[in-house]
Amino acid sequence: MTSVPATKHVEALLKNDDGIFNHATKGTYICDTSTISPHASVDFNKLAKERDLIFLDTPMSGGITGAINQTLTFMVGSSEDEFERAKVVLGGMGKNFFHCGGPGTGEIAKISNNLILGISMIAAAEGMAIGEKLGMDPKKLMEILSVSTARCWSIDTYNPRPGNLPNVPASRGYEGGFQVSLVKKDLALALEVASSVNAASDMTEHSIDYYRKLEKMGYGTKDIGFVFQYIMKNYEL
Repeated sequence: MTSVPATKHVEALLKNDDGIFNHATKGTYICDTSTISPHASVDFNKLAKERDLIFLDTPMSGGITGAINQTLTFMVGSSEDEFERAKVVLGGMGKNFFHCGGPGTGEIAKISNNLILGISMIAAAEGMAIGEKLGMDPKKLMEILSVSTARCWSIDTYNPRPGNLPNVPASRGYEGGFQVSLVKKDLALALEVASSVNAASDMTEHSIDYYRKLEKMGYGTKDIGFVFQYIMKNYEL
């Protein structure tokens, strides 16, 4: 099992002299849960096969809460048989398992997911901030939004307003969550693959600017919900 920040880190784990490709026993399954380029995952799969190894892209979703509760969702790019074998290990960490298709498709699903998350967190933060500044009780507003058409994970499970939910990063100084620098990296990946297939990505391009600004201001290690503080305090660079 590997879980590292970016494509270059996975490549190093696999290809370095002391890496997996040079030392793993033939037939070893390499389940990579990182969020990386789907094109790189396809290449890693090919290189693994040349060494009688099996590389699968198995990115996960569910955040720190899902990890603690063993309810993560895994998106797997592999053959059907490889998927079934990998589930034996992934089952110790997750609840939902999807065979997305061939190599790289797990990453496609994950990038799509994180694109939506990155954008929706900003929308949730903007709505929560505006409501509070207008005088609405923030917890009551969250309760309303959680059962209305604005309902999403960023509202009812991972709310960015401190004190609205216990045991989420926003209520512990935005520590120990999904870091701003990582969502910025994932949105950059989304923009890269969108460009390769000529898909519109205007909202992604606008959203990544929020996270770039936060990282530039020194908040790259804070949870993505910190965008709420950016909006509430109207930070300026």
